Amino acid sequence: MDQAPPRDSLRLLLQHFSRVEDPRDPWRVRFQLSELLFLVTSATIAGCDDYDEIVAWGDSHVAFLRQHGEFYFGVPKEDWLRTVMNRIDPALFEAAFMAWVADLRPDGPEVVALDGKTLRRSHDTNAAQAALHLVSAWASNERLVLAQEAVPDKANETAAIRAILGRLPVNGALVTVDAIGATPAVAAAIQEAGADYVVALKANQPSLHAEADLFFTDPASAGLPSLEVVDKDHGRLETRTYRVCHDIAWLGGNRRYPGEPRFPGLACLIQTTSRSEKAGHVSEQIRYYLSSAKLTPERAAQAIRGHWGIESLHWVLDVTFKEDLSRLRRGHGAKNMALVRRFAFNILRRGKDKNSLKTARKIAGWNTDYLQKILTSAAR
Repeated sequence: MDQAPPRDSLRLLLQHFSRVEDPRDPWRVRFQLSELLFLVTSATIAGCDDYDEIVAWGDSHVAFLRQHGEFYFGVPKEDWLRTVMNRIDPALFEAAFMAWVADLRPDGPEVVALDGKTLRRSHDTNAAQAALHLVSAWASNERLVLAQEAVPDKANETAAIRAILGRLPVNGALVTVDAIGATPAVAAAIQEAGADYVVALKANQPSLHAEADLFFTDPASAGLPSLEVVDKDHGRLETRTYRVCHDIAWLGGNRRYPGEPRFPGLACLIQTTSRSEKAGHVSEQIRYYLSSAKLTPERAAQAIRGHWGIESLHWVLDVTFKEDLSRLRRGHGAKNMALVRRFAFNILRRGKDKNSLKTARKIAGWNTDYLQKILTSAAR
């Protein structure tokens, strides 16, 4: 049976950019919005992190840009570009991002990680504006950013998680959440979306955490299903052990009435033990997780390890894309440029060769043929 021809990632990208509503009066438009979005995304892939760098790169690569748009007047000045990015409705831009990702990966993800990060330099002391906090949804197996939601501060992260779940198709997936989202309300929202949850259990649920700790240290729990994984890297030996318990009727916690489920649909309790040895020094850390699915130790390990991928995403955004150094504060610019970085991350992750993301950005900035290759790689 013949296979369908690969889809052009660049064509998909331009199609979705063209669907973002332009906030400007039509008679005042000199640069098409889809062209500007292509400019900022291409320049971000090519190693630019600020508006002045984006404009300078655009001025030097107008011939490349005109292969994919008119750019009749070249590229705008920095202040003008900043004004447009500040005015784009981030909800509409994010909808275009989600639709684009869905076209890249039409099948639903198996494991979705939800976690937040703060753009520390986005605060504005004079305007009494706190730093922007972004919650991202991450497809752990596919290593793609799926969605983004901005909130005023970390305390509102659970609201952002629920907002993402309200519009991101996660039916049949395992959704992993760090301890800040370990609330019955978040667990219920995940189940209402047709998914199962795996949430970290820490000090924010002290009674439940204490019960789990007591249970797994009891010798009677020695026969639980378990998995041991050993990794060796750079002189360090790490042993991770996963144990699962499907009989959770003994869990008490702070219940309002006898028999009330501590978490909706709770079906599994997981313990992970990480033991690390390096240069004679040994450390050990124990963590607990709750899940609405009756997971095997292997499936639990996949979900928990997969969640670490979103931490890797945050590290890449801060170190490679310098997101934590961004001082964008006014209008919608911080939210929209954060989304541009996620466009760029996904494109680089899928389109680059064996080079690191950092090196791929450098080469893309030097060589437009390499940039073209990344942009037009098959949407597999």
